[in-house]
Amino acid sequence: MGSDKQSLGLLDALKMERMRTILTHRYPYPHQHSRHAVIAVAVGCLFFISSDNMHSLVEKLEDNIKWWSMYACLLGFFYFFSSPFIGKTIKPSYSNFSRWYIAWILVAALYHLPSFQSMGVDLRMNLSLFFTIYVSSILFLFVFHILFLGLWYIGLVSRVAGRRPVISTILQNCTVLSIACCVFYSHCGNHAIFEERPLEQKCSGWLSVWKKDERDTLISKFLRMNELKDQFCSSWLAPVGSARDYPLLSKWVIYGEGAGSSDEISPLYSLWATFIGLYIANYVVERSTGWALTHPLSVEEYERLKKKQMKPNFLDMVPWYSGTSADLFKTVFDLLVSVTVFVGRFDMRMMQAAMNKVEDGVEQDLLYDHFSQRDDFWFDFMADTGDGGNSSYCVARLLAQPSLRVPTSDSVLSLPRGNLLLIGGDLAYPNPSAFNYERRFFCPFEYALQPPPWYKPEQIAVNKPDLPFGLSELKQYDGPQAFIIPGNHDWFDGLNTFMRYICHKSWLGGWFMPQRKSYFALQLPKGWWVFGLDMALHCDIDVYQFNFFSELVKNKVADDDSVIIMTHEPNWLLDWYGNDVSGKNVSHLICEYLKGRCKLRIAGDLHYYMRHSYVPSGSPVYVQHLLVNGCGGAFLHPTHAFGNFKRFCGASYETKAAYPSFEDSSRIALGNILKFRKKNWQFDIIGGIIYFVLTFSMFPQCKLSHIFKDDSFSGHLRSFFFTVWAAFKYMLVHSYVSLAGALLLLIAAITFVPSKVSRKKRVMIGVLHVSVHLTAALILMLLMELGVETCIRHKLLATSGYHTLYQWYREVESEHFPDPTGLRARVERWTLGLYPACIKYLMSAFDVLEVMAVTRTNICKMGLGSLSRGGAAIYYASVFLYFWVFSTPVVSLIFGSYLYICINWLHIHFDEAFSSLRIANYKAFTRFHIDSDGDLEVYTLAVDKVPKEWKLDPDWDGEPKEPQQLSHLKKFPSKWSSAAPLQDPVHTVRIVDHFVVKRAEKPHLEHVMGQ
Repeated sequence: MGSDKQSLGLLDALKMERMRTILTHRYPYPHQHSRHAVIAVAVGCLFFISSDNMHSLVEKLEDNIKWWSMYACLLGFFYFFSSPFIGKTIKPSYSNFSRWYIAWILVAALYHLPSFQSMGVDLRMNLSLFFTIYVSSILFLFVFHILFLGLWYIGLVSRVAGRRPVISTILQNCTVLSIACCVFYSHCGNHAIFEERPLEQKCSGWLSVWKKDERDTLISKFLRMNELKDQFCSSWLAPVGSARDYPLLSKWVIYGEGAGSSDEISPLYSLWATFIGLYIANYVVERSTGWALTHPLSVEEYERLKKKQMKPNFLDMVPWYSGTSADLFKTVFDLLVSVTVFVGRFDMRMMQAAMNKVEDGVEQDLLYDHFSQRDDFWFDFMADTGDGGNSSYCVARLLAQPSLRVPTSDSVLSLPRGNLLLIGGDLAYPNPSAFNYERRFFCPFEYALQPPPWYKPEQIAVNKPDLPFGLSELKQYDGPQAFIIPGNHDWFDGLNTFMRYICHKSWLGGWFMPQRKSYFALQLPKGWWVFGLDMALHCDIDVYQFNFFSELVKNKVADDDSVIIMTHEPNWLLDWYGNDVSGKNVSHLICEYLKGRCKLRIAGDLHYYMRHSYVPSGSPVYVQHLLVNGCGGAFLHPTHAFGNFKRFCGASYETKAAYPSFEDSSRIALGNILKFRKKNWQFDIIGGIIYFVLTFSMFPQCKLSHIFKDDSFSGHLRSFFFTVWAAFKYMLVHSYVSLAGALLLLIAAITFVPSKVSRKKRVMIGVLHVSVHLTAALILMLLMELGVETCIRHKLLATSGYHTLYQWYREVESEHFPDPTGLRARVERWTLGLYPACIKYLMSAFDVLEVMAVTRTNICKMGLGSLSRGGAAIYYASVFLYFWVFSTPVVSLIFGSYLYICINWLHIHFDEAFSSLRIANYKAFTRFHIDSDGDLEVYTLAVDKVPKEWKLDPDWDGEPKEPQQLSHLKKFPSKWSSAAPLQDPVHTVRIVDHFVVKRAEKPHLEHVMGQ
């Protein structure tokens, strides 16, 4: 026994797990090594380039301002195009595509400009060599994988080999391999080594740099980078030998440059063969032994994976200006169907009314009085959740806490969790699909307050309320409950998803949902009532709702009771903003039936917090306070656009609170100029296509010689804008596509202006908006054409046809890469000509600028009619690839500036101007308290900054878990807390508004009763 304990302690002391991770490889499979190879290649490039004289480039270009200007414009446009993809806000697939796309067309443009050869880099040779090695590698590995799968099929290798290789990893490895070979060739060449050195001498040459007695030499070589580079090329990356050393391979190798009659193997070929051999060896080992399935992860990798899994998978804010979002197109379609089919023809509220149960003259499915006997009652209100996961969970986490300790000016208040949660609609954006309801609405609330252990997501509640086990009536349940009304987004599918997930399910996380219909009445303690109204897409209640609530007021609501009206839309603000009148049935119910008993109206829809209170005057007051709080998780709306609201139902009101403040709201709008494209990078699809259509008929511009004739800068500028004006006149007189595009854009721009603006102003705003876009598009078109024309005049483009790069490479290939055995000819014969054809057309497809320039020259000589349809399609496609990069930053800047001017100067486009910013911050909810005197205390709690990173809450994880315990009984009910503890919403929440509604106060009631 003693020896066992001793041995156990010894093993523990040795930390065998740590030893295992040291001795075993860290990464699961060599396919993933390409990322590290990219880093190695980048370091190699910097090392080699830094050893050359870079001053010669400056000396060559400093006397020619036009080339400096062309470099500045080209790199500037490419930088602004790629700027949104620098960071973590972009989906990896689109971000990776954009980076490769940028690299492609940028290099294809730069290698035509003078001249990277001054840095020791011949881009023509590098590009042509890259494509040759790339195609060769893909063909070689393609044959290898077919053979290996054949061996698996006949049973010569293990079953793991049957897993098909990931195509993207193969392409990525071939890309990195090709780049590495090109970097080596650029700075080491392909020279054969004639001197025969013994093996011992070679080895000593390789290791001499590292000997202790030559440290000074090492330092001096680092100071003389050229010498170090030469030794690096000649010793460390020397070829593996001559062809006579490998007689079986003598006909399968490429020879070194300058070898003459010698048979030295090309060092570049040796490097390529080494990379291919390593890939094949790794692949064979992994697939034939099952190494990838059995190889253990290291401790660091395991902890990293665990940490990644211990984070919530929240969805981002909805991209409202996306040109690629299927959700948005579905939203538009659902809205059109709902408006044209359901509104005025079919109404789900009519069906609900037909299925109500009536007892004692009151519809029992709509009235809930189980709260009426409670003392010290607390309840919460929030609206417009279900957008970004971070913001929705932030509010849900605050709602779920047993109590919130909130600092005030002189003390700390403890506000207990509400017994009732009221949600004012718009539960998921952009449309009420099952996916959006589950991921954007239910998921954050279930993380904040978990549902009971017996809850099943697929369970349907047929006979609500579906009470927990052991309870016979609703009033016995003492946990938090939720009552919800639908918003306009919930009605986009005719209320179908709302009915399935709200009226036929029993749990929203840990909140019990007893409601059966989309509207309801709640009788609260001390004579308080809540009327939850469903206004659908009509912005008003239907006749059946009106009948229910009016009968309830006459039969149940006492004269000294107080009523809170909850609607989704704050029609008092929207009617004022849009010069409209809506909600006539609601107003009739408040004015003619409640007659002063409506103390408070609460609503969402506008994603901010704002409260207006009545101003005593001689007019009757039907509602004392008007409260909007749509900060439940959706993007922020501006408050300053609604700052001038004063009157409602004949009474005067003043703004008592606004969150964010008017000043902050106006400042936030500046983000449309600075951040529109970063927040709405998917708008590139729409903006780039619009600008291309506007200029489609103006390509190409063949008569630009007059711009080059002027000697002064002012003359160049004058000629440039004269040409822009001439292009505009050409569009009006001769164009079809561009003119039609401009007219459609003008109609869309005028329609886009809100209807609250007069028709004359709408036309003026639309014309100015389109004029700026059209001017910018024409200027960009002419700049691009001038750049191409300049390169053509200096013989940098359109010199020898569409296959310039391939033809040049074939001329120098035999000189730099000797092939005395005819290997290339044999490969061409075996592949039926596919091998050189692939390289030829791949080079032509890469060299988009050359294709554009050659076709442009042909059009200018012989006219557009000389092109075939395919040729015209290729030309306009090559133009679009570059014009899209130039136009997308500009169109986003102009459109963002338009939104900023409209919201801050004209106070229009409040929805469009702030949905573009997708702001997740400034979230709030309202907590109510009915005290012992029957007065209603109102606290609005807000969080200025929403955390973006979450971690598993150690308090939640450490709290003992009882099998059947309901989550609302836990001290720490929420699963995730902020990764930065000081930024957790529980610690940063604050009170932004506090007021009290007196139950006995009825201002100017005599006027109301008299009317």
